[in-house]
Amino acid sequence: MRWQDGRESDNVEDRRGAGGGFRIGGIGGGGIGLGTVAIALVVGWFLGINPLTLLGMLSGDGTVIEQSAPRQQAPAPRSGAAQSSGQTDAGARFVSVVLASTEDVWSRIFQQSGNRYPPPKLVLFSGSTPTACGYGQAAAGPFYCPGDQKVYIDLSFYRTMRDRLGAPGDTAQAYVIAHEVGHHIQNLTGTMRKLDTARQQLSERQFNALSVRVELQADCYAGIWAHHSEQGRNWFEQGDIEEALNAAAAVGDDNIQRRTQGTVVPEGFTHGSSAQRMKWFKTGMQSGSVDQCDTFTAKNL
Repeated sequence: MRWQDGRESDNVEDRRGAGGGFRIGGIGGGGIGLGTVAIALVVGWFLGINPLTLLGMLSGDGTVIEQSAPRQQAPAPRSGAAQSSGQTDAGARFVSVVLASTEDVWSRIFQQSGNRYPPPKLVLFSGSTPTACGYGQAAAGPFYCPGDQKVYIDLSFYRTMRDRLGAPGDTAQAYVIAHEVGHHIQNLTGTMRKLDTARQQLSERQFNALSVRVELQADCYAGIWAHHSEQGRNWFEQGDIEEALNAAAAVGDDNIQRRTQGTVVPEGFTHGSSAQRMKWFKTGMQSGSVDQCDTFTAKNL
């Protein structure tokens, strides 16, 4: 990606190094394996709550335990002079540029329908941080919290993508941000509110199936970002889109299940298969149209 000359967003809040002062049981102590983290991660992403809220309710063997934590105020964002230096700041500037591009794309789309787009904040943190959805921690990966309309990310997740999921590259990293912003679009349009209501009326299997459609729509919205940002900036180079597709495949439920439990159980999918995630990203990328992202009425996902 030719992102270096891009505009940076004003909606980035830097909490790195602030220190959350709170540790979720099991994380960092070797008590919760990658499989449990993956399960909490996908469920948390769909529910719109911090996945570590779920992880904090799990003991080392995966059984539910009771745990509560005091609600804390988020630390004040630091100034640019207080930010750490080196590669971390290069990463921070990258996510700021990508966030700015999502603001440009979705502002134009909302304007075309006569609406104003209120962009989300993106919070950079290290280790753990308080949110309106509970405590966030690096082990859970990036997530969106509808309670405060913020995207949370510890930049160390990108190393996990590269080293553990086999999804390297800046376009793969940009896809992650665009996907979380896709959840913000769903929050603004009322999709998450409707799903929260429906959740009480669905069986686990029905809920999982609906969760898949939510996540695939966010992938499609990420594709819309790629379509319009490329038109406006011409910043994708050869192989960049393949990087994004590879990232979508890497976080497919079948790939995660195969890695963490050695077998694939489609009934337990909450995000969609690798093929489905790539398909819907490509749908948004090729069409650039929100109308083409209606995963809820699609018969063939």
